[in-house]
Amino acid sequence: MTTIRKCPICRKPRAEEFTPFCSSRCKDRDLVRWLEDGYALPVAPVQDEDDGEP
Repeated sequence: MTTIRKCPICRKPRAEEFTPFCSSRCKDRDLVRWLEDGYALPVAPVQDEDDGEP
């Protein structure tokens, strides 16, 4: 039994040439999201050492 993997952008079946996407269009849309800060990695806030507190 084979699971059909889908494109993370449009949910169509993946194309081997553009894995993990279905087309160059979806691949480019993903790149634009990264470049325009559409994605973010969760991080814990960092305290500055120079905040003046003991």
